[in-house]
Amino acid sequence: MAFSFGKSGGATRDMTEGSITKQLLLFSLPLMVGNIFQMLYNTVDVMVVGNFVGKEALAAVGSTTMIVNMLVFFFNGFSIGAGVVISRYFGARDIKKLHDAVETTIAATLVLCVIFTAAGVAGVRPMLRFMSTPEDVFDDAVVYLTIYIAGIAGLLIYNIGSGILRAVGNTSIPLFFLILTSVLNIFLDLFFVLSLRAGIAGVAYATIISQFISAVLTLILLTRTREVYRLVWRDLRIDRGILASVFSVGLPAGIQSVLTAFSNIFVQSYVNSFGSSCMAGWSCYNKLDQFIMLPMSSMAMAATSFVSQNIGARKKERADQGTIGSIGPSLLITGVIAVILFVFAAPSVGLFTRDASVIEFGVLFLRANTFFLLFNCINHVLAGALRGFGDAKGPMVIMLGCFVVIRQIYLFVVTHFIANTPLLVGLGYPVGWTTCCLVEVTYYFRRKKKLTAKLQ
Repeated sequence: MAFSFGKSGGATRDMTEGSITKQLLLFSLPLMVGNIFQMLYNTVDVMVVGNFVGKEALAAVGSTTMIVNMLVFFFNGFSIGAGVVISRYFGARDIKKLHDAVETTIAATLVLCVIFTAAGVAGVRPMLRFMSTPEDVFDDAVVYLTIYIAGIAGLLIYNIGSGILRAVGNTSIPLFFLILTSVLNIFLDLFFVLSLRAGIAGVAYATIISQFISAVLTLILLTRTREVYRLVWRDLRIDRGILASVFSVGLPAGIQSVLTAFSNIFVQSYVNSFGSSCMAGWSCYNKLDQFIMLPMSSMAMAATSFVSQNIGARKKERADQGTIGSIGPSLLITGVIAVILFVFAAPSVGLFTRDASVIEFGVLFLRANTFFLLFNCINHVLAGALRGFGDAKGPMVIMLGCFVVIRQIYLFVVTHFIANTPLLVGLGYPVGWTTCCLVEVTYYFRRKKKLTAKLQ
């Protein structure tokens, strides 16, 4: 069977040749737009319940975000590990190993979906109790989270499928699937809530239905394509060596993301103590914050695939140039978005709710934290590049130290010895971001020399 390596924007993208800036932008821009539409899944849920169900329902959906993220982020770590391995084989033109990596990734994904669904549904009530979720939103939070996690396999399968496509430079087709199902999700949200009066359960059903459709479309694409990443179901098996390589990168990334999300549950518990209006305002801020983070996340993914492909092709200088080239666009785009949201903070928060007290809290958090995300641009891109080089443990240790340990120390000190206010609690995020930036820049330039020396 003949396969194509797609040098110029076909179904694959070879990033070992050509203009570095052009390759990064052509890879990351569709990914960024796709991430926006993926974010719309839960964001539309928040907007619909905030405007058509009520403040308590809005707070309930917002209070579940960190729990969902713990499951999704761990699986995304697995996706990152698979992407690094597949990108390395793609850059090295090793079709046999690439094929084995795709089959191993899909087989392991199906097993993990069963485990994550069962564990997630069983842990709904204990996790919400652990977060000190107020009684006036607890039942709604249980309903939304149980339905969402019961159908989370659709999201996980789509994410791993799109991760395989990203590894070979294909970001345009996942974008198309996301646009299609995100629009569908909007219509289903409104249908379930306005027509069927299904309330908070309706937006959860709308989301999982849309995510399952995107998963099915992705699997169909992987099965029917004639490109190097084709999925052959009869060859589906788990290669222990490849799986070990995937976990060597993916497990540290997943653990880091899970523990960071777990740490954010503590932040959520601090916020919960200020009541449902503050909870809802924090939820609105978090949705906007996630949009601001999309450019840096997209450029980090671009850096991972770019570096990994070029390391596979043994082009270490080009890999390093791609890392530096990913930081500039990330800072620029994030800065522009930050300015817009700072100026239009109230109308932005107002997209999610009409409650004046909720808007006031949302604006407070948004304006206090927005510009600090510029430090996080550097954090994410350098972490992505290091994973592409094969070092996932370093970023894990640094980010856990800053996002978990430093952040929790800060929150304990300010709430117990200075003042327990929403503003000071909200600033727990920037404290972790800025500390991480200082440490990771130093680590990257020291560690990179050792990693590239192995290629000589």
